[in-house]
Amino acid sequence: MAANNVTRLLDARKIPYTAFELPAEKLGAIETARRLGVPQEIVFKTIVVKRDKPGKPLLVVIPGNHEVDLKALAAVLGEKKVHIPTQREAEALTGLQAGGISPLALINKGFQVLLDQSAGRHEQIHISGGQRGLNIRLPVKALVELTHARLASVSKPMENPLDED
Repeated sequence: MAANNVTRLLDARKIPYTAFELPAEKLGAIETARRLGVPQEIVFKTIVVKRDKPGKPLLVVIPGNHEVDLKALAAVLGEKKVHIPTQREAEALTGLQAGGISPLALINKGFQVLLDQSAGRHEQIHISGGQRGLNIRLPVKALVELTHARLASVSKPMENPLDED
């Protein structure tokens, strides 16, 4: 797979990573984990979340077999309410296709990044490489440093993880 801005950034910062090429269709994190043969809890997905108050949306990075806990997230942020935009809105807000939204592709674009604290239990996790069909495994510490992510408890297990969108 050709280099993109995410892999060039990681190379420039000398951050060790492994890139995995997948079909260039929208695969959910659970399907990605299945295809890569890795546990679902280490394949993280990036969810765009909007605040009720005006302001830049957030990027919430959570395990693939979880969903955003909107009440917990609002509490962490000191907000009354937060909500998840439609896929079309998320794509318009980020300029990236759903299935390819990555906090690494949106560095210096003003997005606050919240990483589910469960990531701290793993040395490395998988995230989108900034385009459909590219998955990146990298150290959690590097992801936090690059994105200035805040670790918080912002997800809960999905009721039916087989129904992932």
